[in-house]
Amino acid sequence: MKDLAYLNKFFYKYRWRLIPGILFVIISNIFGVLPAQVIRVAFDLVTENIALYRLFSGFNRQDEIYQLFGTSLLLFGILVLVLALLRGLFLFFMRQTIILMSRHIEYDLKNEIYYHYQKLSLAFYRRHNTGDLMNRVTEDVSRVRMYLGPGIMYTINTVVLFIMVIYVMLTVNVRLAIYSVLPLPVLAVIIYYVNNTINFRSEKIQQRLSALSSFVQENFSGIRVIKSYVREGHVTGKFAAESENYKTHSMELVKVQALFYPLMLLLVGLSNVITMYIGGVEVMKGNITSGNIAEFIVYLNMLTFPVISLGWVTSLIQRAAASQKRINEFLEQQPEIISPAVDKIAVSGHIRFDNVSFVYPDTGIRALKNVSFTANPGEMIAIIGRTGSGKSTIANLIMRMYDTTGGEIRIDQQPITQINLEGYRSQIGFVPQEVFLFSDTIANNIAFSADVLEMDKVSQAAKDAAVYSNIMELEHGFETLIGERGITLSGGQKQRVSIARAIVKHPQILIFDDCLSAVDTRTEEEILNNLGRNMQGKTSLIIAHRISTIKNADKILVMDNGEIIEQGNHNYLMQLKGTYFELYEKQLLEEEESI
Repeated sequence: MKDLAYLNKFFYKYRWRLIPGILFVIISNIFGVLPAQVIRVAFDLVTENIALYRLFSGFNRQDEIYQLFGTSLLLFGILVLVLALLRGLFLFFMRQTIILMSRHIEYDLKNEIYYHYQKLSLAFYRRHNTGDLMNRVTEDVSRVRMYLGPGIMYTINTVVLFIMVIYVMLTVNVRLAIYSVLPLPVLAVIIYYVNNTINFRSEKIQQRLSALSSFVQENFSGIRVIKSYVREGHVTGKFAAESENYKTHSMELVKVQALFYPLMLLLVGLSNVITMYIGGVEVMKGNITSGNIAEFIVYLNMLTFPVISLGWVTSLIQRAAASQKRINEFLEQQPEIISPAVDKIAVSGHIRFDNVSFVYPDTGIRALKNVSFTANPGEMIAIIGRTGSGKSTIANLIMRMYDTTGGEIRIDQQPITQINLEGYRSQIGFVPQEVFLFSDTIANNIAFSADVLEMDKVSQAAKDAAVYSNIMELEHGFETLIGERGITLSGGQKQRVSIARAIVKHPQILIFDDCLSAVDTRTEEEILNNLGRNMQGKTSLIIAHRISTIKNADKILVMDNGEIIEQGNHNYLMQLKGTYFELYEKQLLEEEESI
């Protein structure tokens, strides 16, 4: 219950649903206990009237006694029916309060987890796969809801019913009551020992379910690669192995439950046998009537479902505890990147790196070593270098997806760690190397950064990104629905839609992370010309592999192994005849050979 204690704040929030729910449980059980006493009276009445009926055998009064007897039984039957209806009514109220409370808490918990996910830093998402994140906000929360709703409802119902029934049984006959419930402590001990097994195996099941969800999500996302390499059979085999693993762990839990429930029924049946035997002895002694035996059997049958549900509820609580433990693991994680409590400011676009070094926290890879450069508003800064030289890391640090491990980054002469993060990022346009488009219309994808869709701005951004004509050729134009991750568009179209999404917000700082690789040189030139017009007085940072993309930049940074080995404009770097010159000559040769 230590892990489930996190949910106590929700119980307080919805206390005016929980408290009436508990009252409805008590009232419904009162109406549940009363029929047993009515049956006792009716049973005794039957015994007495049969003797009386035989006593008046041959007399006219016998018919009157028979009619009176029949009417009395009918009234008792109606009374039992009315009590059952009243109990059912309050059971309905109980579900309307407690079960609805669980749904409200489920809604709040999902929102809290999702909101917390949004606050966590990029490093968190590098450590955890998407399937596991999804499983905790869906499957784990659903298991917790089962504890919050049915678990709590049946637990309260069981406790209240046990107290009422045991109390009434003790008032009738202490000896019979003790013997009747004698198997129940044995059941409690069994439940205690089974709990640990259920808890352990539930955690294993959740872990395997997360792995299975991650596997499915990853393979559906990469379905084009799977089909192009004709690996459907191989993937199906791996999925079958994952499913088999999940089934094995599930079956281990089911085996425990399969033995558990029949054992409970056996102990409840044993209670009925003991009641009839001890009750018969007590009737012969004259301590109770035969109606009391009937009453006790009804009570024991009333306890049958709560006793059976006790094992089920125990399983629910254990599985909910395992799920809440997994949820708490993420909720307790704090973001590495924290925005200071300062006002938002307008950014002009001055960027300065002072001996910046960076080591990725998870892998320990040193991405940058003592990097220093300055970007002024209105300048276009280009970064070029081999794969893994640290180009994309610079982009991530400028957006403060990570904090530096050495040195300092200043934006408009202020340390980046002292700037309001939301206000700062809202003034940055970013086109990632791996383009991501949402399953929505093209218009909504381009206008993603805006709260209101303004088609004139969207159209202009599409023209500046040289994708307008491609969009208009589609049957539905800007209203064309893009498949998951933009699967319905070509690579170049996706890149240009992503570029339009960045420039539609008119950012003060624009970052292109090698996002022109799938665009031909003519379209690339058109985009860069439009970019130069739109970004006047603003800062542009372009990461590229092709020198043709960056040769007109104000400053070019040549990177290798996390360090800036050369910097300057195109003409200056060509005169140095260093790494940049070699790259230029090599690319020029490749272009001539391709012709």
